[in-house]
Amino acid sequence: MIVVFFGMTASGKSTLGQACADRYSAPYYNTDRVRKELAGLSATTHRPDAVGQGIYSQELSAKTYEMLVHRAEEALVHGSRTLVLLDGSYASLAERERVRRLAGKLGVRLCFVYCWCSEEETRRRLQLRARDPFAVSDGRWEIYQHQVATFTQPLAGETDIYHCNTEAAPEELLAQLIQAGILPPESRA
Repeated sequence: MIVVFFGMTASGKSTLGQACADRYSAPYYNTDRVRKELAGLSATTHRPDAVGQGIYSQELSAKTYEMLVHRAEEALVHGSRTLVLLDGSYASLAERERVRRLAGKLGVRLCFVYCWCSEEETRRRLQLRARDPFAVSDGRWEIYQHQVATFTQPLAGETDIYHCNTEAAPEELLAQLIQAGILPPESRA
């Protein structure tokens, strides 16, 4: 199974994705980490590049999402894993469709978890992140505002998407995902 945690910056996708990875000891691939790895940077190197510039160029963004698909395939086919977690904005339908094609090719179950929170909570989280020297994401208010204008919200035809308000504690959110049948009740990745 592939579970994709996606949404706008500071939506809680990485916190929830990491909590899920910890619970299930599952491979977890995060676009922020992979992007910086591809750019030859440490995960916590701060790069406040403008939208579409520097390490956030279209070219490196495309390579980043391709690498997540590649790593998911490797973990499921060669790593004998039953659960793989992906984490990124997946702001376009094309990015989501790429993961759907992989799941179809491998014959595995796929679920997208659309993470969201209030604008007030987003602002609070971004303020905390700006003060955290160990933060991996470079997301900030300007990025959030750009995403509000450009993010392709889940469409009615995307029936493999679960909507998750992330303003609760990660343990409570994991319980919701288990209750909804998205995650298995026991830890077996």
